[in-house]
Amino acid sequence: MNFKLFTVVMFAVFCLSCKETPKAKDVAVIEEKLEQPNIVVLLCDDLGYEDLSAFGHPVIETKNLDKLANTGIKLTDFYSTAPVCSSSRAGLLTGRSPNRAGIYDFIPSYKKSEDNRDLVHLQADEVTIPAVLKSVGYETCLVGKWHCSSQFNSTAQPQPNDFGFDYWFATHNNASPSHENPKNFVRNGEKVGKIQGYSSQIVVDEAITWLDKKSSNAPFFLEVAFHEPHEPIASPEDLVQKYLPLARNREEAEFFANVENVDLAVGRLLDYFKTHNITNTIIVFSSDNGPETLNRYPKAKHSYGSPGPLQGMKLWTNEAGFRVPGIVNWIGKKTFTGSTQAVVSALDLLPTFAELAGAELPDRILDGESFTSLLETGHFERKKSLTWAFYDAINARRVAMRKGDWKIMGRLELDNKELPHIHNLYDGNIEAVKQAKLTDFVLFNLKSDIAESNNVASTYPEVFEAMKTEFESEYNALLTGSHIWIRENQDVE
Repeated sequence: MNFKLFTVVMFAVFCLSCKETPKAKDVAVIEEKLEQPNIVVLLCDDLGYEDLSAFGHPVIETKNLDKLANTGIKLTDFYSTAPVCSSSRAGLLTGRSPNRAGIYDFIPSYKKSEDNRDLVHLQADEVTIPAVLKSVGYETCLVGKWHCSSQFNSTAQPQPNDFGFDYWFATHNNASPSHENPKNFVRNGEKVGKIQGYSSQIVVDEAITWLDKKSSNAPFFLEVAFHEPHEPIASPEDLVQKYLPLARNREEAEFFANVENVDLAVGRLLDYFKTHNITNTIIVFSSDNGPETLNRYPKAKHSYGSPGPLQGMKLWTNEAGFRVPGIVNWIGKKTFTGSTQAVVSALDLLPTFAELAGAELPDRILDGESFTSLLETGHFERKKSLTWAFYDAINARRVAMRKGDWKIMGRLELDNKELPHIHNLYDGNIEAVKQAKLTDFVLFNLKSDIAESNNVASTYPEVFEAMKTEFESEYNALLTGSHIWIRENQDVE
């Protein structure tokens, strides 16, 4: 127990003694309630709903993640905060829809553009998970992918350390030139240069080094943001050879090997916790969005990720775009174990972690809510619907909402035409977006129709009308609260 918690416990015991001498078991209960858990977030990049064997993949071996799922909580209805990387990461860190932060799409490298996309970054006033946890004594670390600013490792925009990370070892976007021997990592503002090895193993090496050098016994928050299995994929040859007989071609074998390499890296981290007797540690594993579509762009030749029974892929607002594997496992703590269909989102991580750590929530609108009851009892029914507005979605209905078993989706039309695809909301297009109307609605019951194959709007007219009314209200509220990017100097290079 750290000093801060020890002081609180002793004060509680002293206060109780003013009335009566506490029994030993009473003191133990007080101490247990106040003990803060270590918190670890493991986040893959473009991992599909069915890319782990625990979630149904028939070929890929993921024994370490399977064990986490089988001895912890397997979340079958877990959602990322967006169907694209930068937006998803911003939502996870803040517990808020990424639209509120103004991150509507992936963030490219800095280059001035007419739609002000070059300005996009996670803004300094956003309050993040590491910042919340630091306020109650946590040490914090990020290793892996950042992708929350257009100007990475620059004083022009906030960097990971500005959001509560004591230590960071990260890349702007992908590991470059590939997962093998990357040369674009930055450690606390200093370029590292070429590193031998594979990215998933490299970031776990860095996490273990940070844990070894941690300056105190304070609880820690560790985010391990893997680059895998995002392109450009590179995998250890021994793993590739293992999968060649089971794959359609070498590229698919390299993808399978890529996912297993992540699993092996996770296994190394879990072994470290075990050998160093690190208990009371809650681990959350997931993906930033669904799987990439094979050959969607020239370098996507290894993109064999599987959406399983879900419709769509990455960049869709159908389920496969943001319904992803979810695992929660609390090492050293007895919790509910098993598979659950509770609707949980990465938006929920900040309020959940804050409650577990005894931290105050940020004084701002949060779209997530704490799911601690799921850990305790296996039951969680969210009060807030989940709403997504991805203006550059590949599918036609770019706005969606899930509430309970139901999901409603709609098109955006302006002057009886589909709203043009948009990467960013700025002063040049915001009025058009505000004038666009939701239309052409469809309704699905995801409990009975996970594939979104049967529009039941006419079958359940009362449910449809209620969902439609709430959907329009929630979308309008989200649009009203969305950040609009305005350039002070209107000259564009």
